[in-house]
Amino acid sequence: MTQSELKTLVGKTAIDTLIEEGKIFSGMKIGLGTGSTAIPAVKRLASRIADGTLKDIKAVPTSFQTQICCEELGIPVYSMNDKVINGHLDLTIDGADEICSVLENGTYRNTLIKGGGAALLREKIVAYNSTYYAIVADESKKVANHGTKFPLPVEVIGEARIPVQNELEKLGAKCTLREGVKKCGPVITDNGNMILDCVWEQPVDPVKMEEIINKIVGVVEVGFFTKLNPTAFVSNSNGTVERY
Repeated sequence: MTQSELKTLVGKTAIDTLIEEGKIFSGMKIGLGTGSTAIPAVKRLASRIADGTLKDIKAVPTSFQTQICCEELGIPVYSMNDKVINGHLDLTIDGADEICSVLENGTYRNTLIKGGGAALLREKIVAYNSTYYAIVADESKKVANHGTKFPLPVEVIGEARIPVQNELEKLGAKCTLREGVKKCGPVITDNGNMILDCVWEQPVDPVKMEEIINKIVGVVEVGFFTKLNPTAFVSNSNGTVERY
């Protein structure tokens, strides 16, 4: 299967499975993620609304990309501040750039790197204010550890770019300012900030690094997601979907 087919497969499987298990139901407040794996899940959710399986779904998108997709598909969109949402969601479904699954006492502990689409701040606001969190990904996103492969995004205030970079380098990171594609200059997030992409020569502890980096003055948010333990649906090239 192609990577595109794997993303469609895992999005469809996750939505249908969560509906069957009663974790997605009519009237829910749902956070919807950003990126090429999250969007197929959004489209599958829209199809289950269209076929009458789900009604009165209230969605909070995590980016302009997802908001536009929801508008085109007819999914009503809200902000976290709307009275009907009241700052909390029943469920969020999103993609990930890396998933590290460690089996602890018979249960998987999943840590993530997110932010390849530069939406990490809104994705974390939505995820960390949800009762249930689900991730969809293809097998290429599974890793044994974090830090050396997919660059860790750190969203920073523009004026603090160099001070933050200096602090990150003290932590052993090699930092690169993310540049736009078909745009001159740096990527500017939906929140008006810049992204520093960080890699290390050796794997790092994501739990500790999330805490340490977020304490640096000028950092808006970091792309480690470790404070939740999401259910992860992962599609494989043989056409199966595993759950962690």
